Amino acid sequence: MIWIRRKSLLLSIFMTAVFSISIAAMASPVCASDATDAQGLVDKARVTFNEMVNDNLYAWLRDHLKDARGLLIYPQVIKGGFIVGGSGGTGVLIVRDDKSGDWSQPAFYTIGSVTLGLQIGGEASQVVVMAMSQKAIDSLLASSVKLGGDASVAIGPVGGGAKENITADFISFVKSKGLYVGINLEGSVVTVRDGLNTAYYGRVITPVDIIIKKEVDNEGSKDLRETLKKAAR
Repeated sequence: MIWIRRKSLLLSIFMTAVFSISIAAMASPVCASDATDAQGLVDKARVTFNEMVNDNLYAWLRDHLKDARGLLIYPQVIKGGFIVGGSGGTGVLIVRDDKSGDWSQPAFYTIGSVTLGLQIGGEASQVVVMAMSQKAIDSLLASSVKLGGDASVAIGPVGGGAKENITADFISFVKSKGLYVGINLEGSVVTVRDGLNTAYYGRVITPVDIIIKKEVDNEGSKDLRETLKKAAR
């Protein structure tokens, strides 16, 4: 009788171990995939920034980059992405250190809204939002921020003659199929993408930990950060 109980206990332990290993095996590819997706967004953010900053239509962005406290860069945002969120509306926040001029490690955010004013249709757009004030940065360190509600947002000026001064916490630039699209992002909600932050840095972490406390580092962001630092000189 005792032997049977011991055999049953050993079998139970064995099955638990097998189950745990199976779960770990299934979970590992998901984590690896998320980390790959996160790095892909970082790389695409660098490409998106380069395309805009080297386009003379966005000379204002280039000339005032040194005044920005941070940037939200969305490599691809589609109409559906604005409405329901998802990968089409996911990008990175990267913040500049006023003293050193260095840029922080990236934190991942989504953007979504049900009211866009002028619609893009089904076209994919690149979006760069300049965070111009400390209020803008502070609002992004919360779990979500409503542009135009929690902090003011304005459409960025474009063209070679765009010299006007703009006073707003956020200034947005949107480009679709190589053309400027004057979309007002007021009402859009920017939300922390916790899953990608966790995948990219290997542990559960918040934007405060990434940007303010500087607790983590990922070498994969080096090219993006160096590109921004060079452009902001």
